[in-house]
Amino acid sequence: MDLGVHLPLTNPQPRLRAVVETARDCGFAAVSANDHLEFRGPWLDGPTALASVIDASEGMTLAMTAALPVVRGPVALAKALAAIDLLSGGRLIAALAPGSSERDYELAGIPFEERWRRFDEALVVMRAELPLPLWVASWGSPAGLRRVVQYGDGWLASAYNTTPERFAAAREQLPDGFPNALATMWTYVCDDPDRVLRDVLGPLVGRDPEELRDRVCVGPPEYCADLLSRYAAAGCQRVYLWPLGDEQRQLERISAAAA
Repeated sequence: MDLGVHLPLTNPQPRLRAVVETARDCGFAAVSANDHLEFRGPWLDGPTALASVIDASEGMTLAMTAALPVVRGPVALAKALAAIDLLSGGRLIAALAPGSSERDYELAGIPFEERWRRFDEALVVMRAELPLPLWVASWGSPAGLRRVVQYGDGWLASAYNTTPERFAAAREQLPDGFPNALATMWTYVCDDPDRVLRDVLGPLVGRDPEELRDRVCVGPPEYCADLLSRYAAAGCQRVYLWPLGDEQRQLERISAAAA
């Protein structure tokens, strides 16, 4: 199993390049951007952020984890992703999802209840438009995994919506050797996980801190290393870490803990 890093899109400041350079120096394999129009506050545009670090990420995979074709429009999104793939020398993997934020749909003027039908239609369009690897994101439901196999070149799971055991069970429903990865692994190596879960992560994602406690890399180094080891044993091929601040130091700490 190798590691990727999510770009800090919720409070980016001028540090995207520094995060990528640190990840590269720590041996990370990939850099990714998530996709929202707005999520409990301002959100830096994902494809634009990913395009801005093409040169700094030389040798690393670029990934959208995940892009929203219904909200953005499949043709417009396909054109943007094709440009990133071309400019990066073919290093892009694009995972696609309907999105779970009603606010994104409200801003796009699309009824939220139509997201699944429109997502299936968008997948057909984007498979026809793009020659690059297209993955499908799913939390692991039977219907979601059927969609993954039908339309995707790989499966992208969500860390704070699963566990190593659930991941392993879902992976068994996919063909042998089917590529997979785990996104949104919120990360903060620290000695006081209660504070981070209660004051930072819980409000950020709108979830009960106790529900998140055993699902994210927030805690002492040995806890984080154990959680990643359990995902490796479950057959996970890549985990995209998302530091909750102090990104460069956090990447160095998690890299040392996982070594």
